[in-house]
Amino acid sequence: MITTRKAYMPLATYPEAVDDQAVLAAAGFAVSLGATLDVTTFSVDIPRVPSPLAGLLIDVPGLVQAAEDKSRSECSRLHDLLGRIGVPPAVNCSSREVVLSGLLDAAAAEARYHDVAVLPWSREVASAQHLIEAVVFGSGRPTILVPNAAPPAARLDHVAVAWDGSRVAARAVGDVLPLLAEGGRVTVLTVRDEKPLAGAALASLLASSLEKRGVKADPIEIALGERTISLGLQETALAQGAQMLAMGGFGHSRIRDFVLGGATTGVFADPRLPVLLSH
Repeated sequence: MITTRKAYMPLATYPEAVDDQAVLAAAGFAVSLGATLDVTTFSVDIPRVPSPLAGLLIDVPGLVQAAEDKSRSECSRLHDLLGRIGVPPAVNCSSREVVLSGLLDAAAAEARYHDVAVLPWSREVASAQHLIEAVVFGSGRPTILVPNAAPPAARLDHVAVAWDGSRVAARAVGDVLPLLAEGGRVTVLTVRDEKPLAGAALASLLASSLEKRGVKADPIEIALGERTISLGLQETALAQGAQMLAMGGFGHSRIRDFVLGGATTGVFADPRLPVLLSH
């Protein structure tokens, strides 16, 4: 039996790191799950491309070296920052240098050795969004996106689940239940007017199944109206007092132009609360 929950947070430092508030919010949320948090800060090794013009007008080798030095310095600074969360073993920090093109695969591979990945979200830092996509679709582990406005919580007492009866939705349910605190409850959300569903009263069916397993659960059917599915799910989850939304992540990795489902796209663009994505 597993007695210690392990969470994982990869942090890219090139071309820039996510802002400190987002990092602290994500780390604090991971600790609130009762998990030991392993953080890997990635510095980069930028390949040198020989060119007869290099150095004539611009000191390209010097710029590359400066970028690598800045990346390593950010790793050290982030370690100091995360020391505010708690003393080991609450947060364990390590650094790893990777070739720039291998960073995303390295983070996804490390995540596979943990129970859950917890990543800070940033609208401004594109590299952070690429890292999230890589871990969600490449790790095989549930991944939680944490916006920097997420309030701290002593424990996870209430989660909302986006439910349409699909395989990935079922996986999200299975991934989130072990994170729910004892005595916690689940709000099951089904959207009525977004796509054809596999049956009627799906939210009630799942809520009833959870109740039979000893989990408090309430079903809610949502009418989107003019809202996007992502906004409808998140607004309803927040209105019900949920601390996190769990949902299946629809998309394809291994290509840079990700093909994503509507709800997944909306969450990547603007998470309003911590969101657990299972793929």
